[in-house]
Amino acid sequence: MERANDSTFSGFILLGFSGRPHLETVLFVIILIIYLLSFLGNGTIILLSILEPHLHTPMYFFLFNLSFMDLCLTTCTVPQTLVNFKGKDKTITYGGCVTQLFIALGLGGVECILLSVMAYDRYAAVCRPLHYMVIMHSQLCLKLVATAWLTGFGNSVVQTALTMSLPLCGKNQVDHFFCEVPVMLKLSCTNTSISEAEIFAVSVFFLVVPLSLILVSYGHITRAVLKIKSAQGRQKAFGTCGSHLLVVIIFFSTLISMYLQPPSSYSQDMNKSIALFYTLVTPLLNPLIYTLRNKEVKGALRRLVGRTIASRES
Repeated sequence: MERANDSTFSGFILLGFSGRPHLETVLFVIILIIYLLSFLGNGTIILLSILEPHLHTPMYFFLFNLSFMDLCLTTCTVPQTLVNFKGKDKTITYGGCVTQLFIALGLGGVECILLSVMAYDRYAAVCRPLHYMVIMHSQLCLKLVATAWLTGFGNSVVQTALTMSLPLCGKNQVDHFFCEVPVMLKLSCTNTSISEAEIFAVSVFFLVVPLSLILVSYGHITRAVLKIKSAQGRQKAFGTCGSHLLVVIIFFSTLISMYLQPPSSYSQDMNKSIALFYTLVTPLLNPLIYTLRNKEVKGALRRLVGRTIASRES
């Protein structure tokens, strides 16, 4: 954004919940606890995916990337939010705002594509089990993940540049706790209808298209699982795929409510609550959903702890 035609422009003021100081104190404690738990959970998955040979499979390679993204997303937004909630200085530099916007947008786009890739992985595992390792070979997995990262951050470069090039005309108070596109558009003093239409089109590509592919994949998975004669086999298949589907529903429902409506129609308090859920709760739920219901991960964690204790005793 043009810096308000002011050579002394020092950054933006993140208002957050500054009108409710008692709420900020409570949120500071809650957000800090959730952030630490999320950091621990996602960090554990990353560590296990690297150190445990039994988890060197396509599914856990994708899960490693998902946890890494969640770790980056929370670290990108939460520390600044905690500083703003605790102190009187609620400013963020222009460069800090651009960086935050770029990283958050990029990671959001990557996760949209990665979740559709993970749905395809589950489709191959359930519907084509005999050919699974042939279909999901290591080179394909690397190419799919690389495509997700390049597409997400490629889009972020364009979106960030377009958003931050809009004129501010003296406005620098961001009615949010971090920099995101819809809120930054509301600061502009020009007509943003073209920008809003462009964001809507991009959101359809990153939200509706991957979600449609995921639903198609799970339609095939459901049909294949229902044909399994063993009740135990059906339960295992539904358990594995159900955890991924739950992550998908939580993730896409929050982003669709944030981006597939014009910024002018937002209820700002509702938008802040949804953004908190997206940046805090979703990254916490991912490791909980994938680990607490997964015997492989729990077994890998026990083996890693056992090896660590044994090495210290020897």
